[in-house]
Amino acid sequence: TKLMAKRQLLMLGIRASFHTLAAVLVAGVIFTAVFLSRNGMRKETPQSNGVSNVEEGEGSDRECNIFEGKWVFDNESKPIYKEEECKFMSDQLACGKFGRKDSSYQYWRWQPHKCDLPRFNGTKLLERLRNKRMVYVGDSLNRGQWVSMVCMTSSVITNPRMMYFHSNGSNLITFKSLEYNATIDFYWAPLMVESNSDDPTNHRLPERIVRIQSIEKHARHWTESDIIVLNSYLWWLRPHMKTLWGSFEKLNGIYKEVEMVRVYEMALQTMSQWLEVHVNSNLTKLFFMSMSPTHERAEEWGGKTKQNCYGETSLIEKKGYHGKGSDPKMMRVVENVLDELKRRGLNIQMINITQLSEYRKDGHPSIYRKQWEPLKESQVLDPSSYSDCIHWCLPGVPDVWNQLLYAYIVEDHHST
Repeated sequence: TKLMAKRQLLMLGIRASFHTLAAVLVAGVIFTAVFLSRNGMRKETPQSNGVSNVEEGEGSDRECNIFEGKWVFDNESKPIYKEEECKFMSDQLACGKFGRKDSSYQYWRWQPHKCDLPRFNGTKLLERLRNKRMVYVGDSLNRGQWVSMVCMTSSVITNPRMMYFHSNGSNLITFKSLEYNATIDFYWAPLMVESNSDDPTNHRLPERIVRIQSIEKHARHWTESDIIVLNSYLWWLRPHMKTLWGSFEKLNGIYKEVEMVRVYEMALQTMSQWLEVHVNSNLTKLFFMSMSPTHERAEEWGGKTKQNCYGETSLIEKKGYHGKGSDPKMMRVVENVLDELKRRGLNIQMINITQLSEYRKDGHPSIYRKQWEPLKESQVLDPSSYSDCIHWCLPGVPDVWNQLLYAYIVEDHHST
């Protein structure tokens, strides 16, 4: 019996040791899994599987937000093209041509915090656009972004005969790569809906009037596209706007002054209703560029009062800087309209250029652009009085906007 008892104790000991060993092994596996998920999965990875538009802190294992980051000086990969070599450059944006001597504004690259933006590849873009049409719709800021995209893309087309360009003074400007049958258009519609500012050249009118419920005059020219890049912001910046119920041709229309944010919201709702009815989301990718900030008050970033972007050659370094040139209320209106449209089954991806562009007080043409009218003596004596602190020099900031677009179009990045 003593022998039996010893054997039982021995067996119990072996079982206990086995259970202890098993417990240690399980604990080791769990620890390793947790360690890898926290450390390995959070590493910055090249952007290949898409970018989720996720705020930092929402989840450590999610992919990065390409709109959050910092500017890095890079004179190796930037600029993508040379100002003087782009046949489609606009005199409004050709700062070097009109006397700007410093060129550092061309060499800044946007670096997201937790990943890298894919490098722009014009051949890849043209391949994606083969037999397709991409159209930018909006104001002169969107036109500048279109110029940027055409300069970036055409830089890989070595044979000039393989490019087609058409602009006959209408609202539509066309660029085409004949080899790929790929079209990149710009359509002038600064207020998105029909307005008295729709003429692409004669639109500097003292009083702005919009037909807030009418968009078909414009939209029928671009609805059938494969990629549509929309913007509308700058032309709404006034306390009130006159709205017209009726037509510009007939004299019996009803006019009413509407407060700015509300009239902007009404226009975006008209746009969203049109898109919902006329766009096939399986065939068409939709993007909306957020507002491009202006730098018209130097005191906002610690400069002198009554000065603006004139003479600025450095970036604003204060993290999260926000000037009065961009209106958060209008940003929220856009977000709400796009969210509502998404709930109804149509996704428009917002390309959030606002914060990253806020830092770039150095990137505007200032006085280095074509002046449409002769300068007065008082202006010559005070350069800041006629400085353009709204548009952007090229090469420059809009190239980065297009790189963000490229990430979604070519690299198939996505937002959650």
